[in-house]
Amino acid sequence: MMPLDVHSGSVARKLGLLQRTQNDWQAVEELTANLRLFDPSDPVKYDFALFGLGAFEKF
Repeated sequence: MMPLDVHSGSVARKLGLLQRTQNDWQAVEELTANLRLFDPSDPVKYDFALFGLGAFEKF
């Protein structure tokens, strides 16, 4: 399951990967399912990219 925090959630919403507004377990499931469309075997590999855009790039 994809780790979800304020930064990765915000970026995921801006990219259209997450519709749910709360950062809760249902949001984790939704984001993980959407990232599986890009890589079914390892959707979590996008964690650092989403976090980094939100935390360091002010995306």
